[in-house]
Amino acid sequence: MTAEALPAELRRMLVQLARVPRLLVASDYDGTLSPIVADPSQAKPLPESVHALRSLASLPTTTTAVISGRALRDLATLSRLPAEVHLVGSHGSEFDVGFVHELDPEATQLRTSLQRTLQDLTRGKRGVKLEAKPASVAVHVRGADPEVGEQVLDSVRSGPATWEGVHVTDGKAVVELAVVATDKGNALEALRHQVGATATLFLGDDVTDEKAFARLHGPDIGIKIGEGESLATHRVTDTTDVATALAVLMEERRTWLYGEQAPAIERISMLANERTVGMLTPDARVTWMCHPGPDSSAVFADLLGGPSAGHFSVGPDIQPEAGNGSPRSTLPLGQRYVPGTMTVETRWSRLLVTDYLEHDTESHNTNLIRTISGNTRAFVEFVPRPEFGQVPVRLAPEAGGLRVLGTSEPMVLYSPGVQWEITSDGMHESARTTLDMSETGPVVLEMRCGSEDLADSERTESQRRAVADSYWSDWLNSLTLPPRESDLVARSALTLRGLWNSDTGGIMAAGTTSLPEEIGGVRNWDYRYCWLRDGAMSMQALVSLGSTVEAEGFLDWLHGVMESLPGPERLHPLYSLGGTSLGPEAVLDSLPGYAGSRPVRVGNLADQQVQLDVFGPVVELAAHLAAATGTVRDADWELVRGMAEAVSRRWFEPDHGIWEERDVPRHHVYSKVMCWVTLDRALKMADTYGLPAEPGWTQLRDQIAHDVLKNGWHPDVQAFTTAYEGSDLDAASLYVGLSGLIDPSDERFHATVTAIESELRSGSTVYRYRREDGLPGNEGGFHLCATWLIEAYLLTGRRTEAEELFQQIVDNAGPTGLLPEEYDPIAERSLGNHPQAYSHLGLIRCAQLLSL
Repeated sequence: MTAEALPAELRRMLVQLARVPRLLVASDYDGTLSPIVADPSQAKPLPESVHALRSLASLPTTTTAVISGRALRDLATLSRLPAEVHLVGSHGSEFDVGFVHELDPEATQLRTSLQRTLQDLTRGKRGVKLEAKPASVAVHVRGADPEVGEQVLDSVRSGPATWEGVHVTDGKAVVELAVVATDKGNALEALRHQVGATATLFLGDDVTDEKAFARLHGPDIGIKIGEGESLATHRVTDTTDVATALAVLMEERRTWLYGEQAPAIERISMLANERTVGMLTPDARVTWMCHPGPDSSAVFADLLGGPSAGHFSVGPDIQPEAGNGSPRSTLPLGQRYVPGTMTVETRWSRLLVTDYLEHDTESHNTNLIRTISGNTRAFVEFVPRPEFGQVPVRLAPEAGGLRVLGTSEPMVLYSPGVQWEITSDGMHESARTTLDMSETGPVVLEMRCGSEDLADSERTESQRRAVADSYWSDWLNSLTLPPRESDLVARSALTLRGLWNSDTGGIMAAGTTSLPEEIGGVRNWDYRYCWLRDGAMSMQALVSLGSTVEAEGFLDWLHGVMESLPGPERLHPLYSLGGTSLGPEAVLDSLPGYAGSRPVRVGNLADQQVQLDVFGPVVELAAHLAAATGTVRDADWELVRGMAEAVSRRWFEPDHGIWEERDVPRHHVYSKVMCWVTLDRALKMADTYGLPAEPGWTQLRDQIAHDVLKNGWHPDVQAFTTAYEGSDLDAASLYVGLSGLIDPSDERFHATVTAIESELRSGSTVYRYRREDGLPGNEGGFHLCATWLIEAYLLTGRRTEAEELFQQIVDNAGPTGLLPEEYDPIAERSLGNHPQAYSHLGLIRCAQLLSL
């Protein structure tokens, strides 16, 4: 059985059906899963069909069922289908979850009369069989002489079939008389409603299946087996074709749900130009890019949806070796950043692909430049899918390249002289070409988003690359890097700078959305926004390296946010890069998620949470910026005063905490500590720069400290716990000592470090916590938490442990030096959104401390 045995249009429709969020696959039994045989008791399903149905049923958001005219008990006994496949018997009057109809006394009496009458009508008729079911009686004449069979059917139709309350279903050589109104169409609708199916496939061969075909609509597919008129939109020859169709659907859906080979998260490299970012796999596939900004809809979402969600791929066009039908390996030899830049080179033995985002463009433009050089054949696949693939796309070849049609934003691929082959899947078009580099020499491809221009650029590609590279390298050369892991620190600094938006001053927490904290789990969040906490901590890391422009831009961004609020205590935890409130969190059902991890989310509900710790990092950033520049800007001091005012108004409230748990608020120790930090740093700034402090700040600072020491310390646990209300531990509670609220020599801090190490550290990583947080599943350890423990080790005189843990974090970085949010020490794989600002700012901090 091969897919080519099926009609081409049916294959195409099955591929589309495989990509719906929730799929129902339902089938008739006799003549569909099982060939028609003379003795119905010997009708066995094809093993290939059974395997395909079972495999489909094992996939997430996929339901399989068999709807047959046979009695449920007979169907179960004969088919031996696995329990994962739902069974519906008697044309829909029996479900495997139990007989859905409670027969009243009148219906029971009518069924008894039917059976007696039919026994009288068929007595002595050789080859005629009665099949008694809970709510019906079926008369089978397949084994009878044709004349005898027709005579029996005529007698039934003119006799008991005309009785009041009897419902007739005609089939091939069978008529069924039921005392309840059921048919396969009703059964299919019941199943569809129960599982919430987005689309349905139904396969059948009998006239009774037409009632199911009649219920199909929209993206549904009906497949008729054999000859005869039918409402089904597609037709195959026999049960062997059924097995093939099910197998094709199963393979396509499994690939769509789980991805063919999801690239390791830490091995993905980021392109950046301080306005947006792109993600590049180790084999030079642009797997993620949004436009016009990094928090906009994706143009390429292959990272979360596979190839059909959009990608831009380049690689060697390797032909099979002589005498061997399989192609040689196309794995690249390596990938690297050009030192000191955000330009990525991917190299094969005779091919080099160089990628970067052009730097000095208009704010609404994104130019992705890909230079292909070498002396071999290379393929290029250009598959743009704007708006996460929600809108149809056409590609129009022109002299200068390709024009992308059907989008709200103009978009072109500048590629003069390249001949493209355009293909369509019925909704979108894609382009492919093969280049012979030994004949053409280097080829430059430019994807221009926000532009309709297919003309030559005024500057050569090498000139534009020089501008982009020097921008990054000049900035990097202005920094003061620690001697410890200086190359990795440099890459971390470039990453933070790349996540920063130079137009607005906001900075993303990470460059992606919905990369999972657990493979296959639901902890998939959108981090393409600016958190006050994350942003302030990131800016502080850059200030510590000697760059202040980003911190000034971030604080200016925050000034703008504050102007829209009735008071500083009303700050949300996060905003868009433009400083506006977020829209509602939404789920993209059309994308299966990274390695099958759903849902894919856009937006973030944490926008509406109360997080009272956010004021502390902002004031701490202002203090570090003042120390670096020797002065405090007037607006920044007003911001500090606003943060202190917010603390005075709300510090005593419970909140959702740093980790944004979607649970009831608690009195988090970390939040209280950061409220203390707000006032402590404000008082120190006032003292250092002669600025006016409010009279009550000192007393309130001391009151908060007393509150933390009294209620945050748990004598039975011998540690500062997550919150006042419980005994569970949280890595963020290390900030009791890291912040200076208590002296690092305090025994309570030492005990807390030991307790967190014991409960939350696992090998090379440290978990945030291990408590129930209102969400199913688990997560990996957080790189940021590991860096906090390193700092705590150093403060408590445990340098050896600090050195060892730092080296383990370094070893977990990807080959191009990037770190996502989390690490799973059991599966030894990275998790979470990527690259994560938290992880990189923590690495910078630890490298600085270990260099002292």
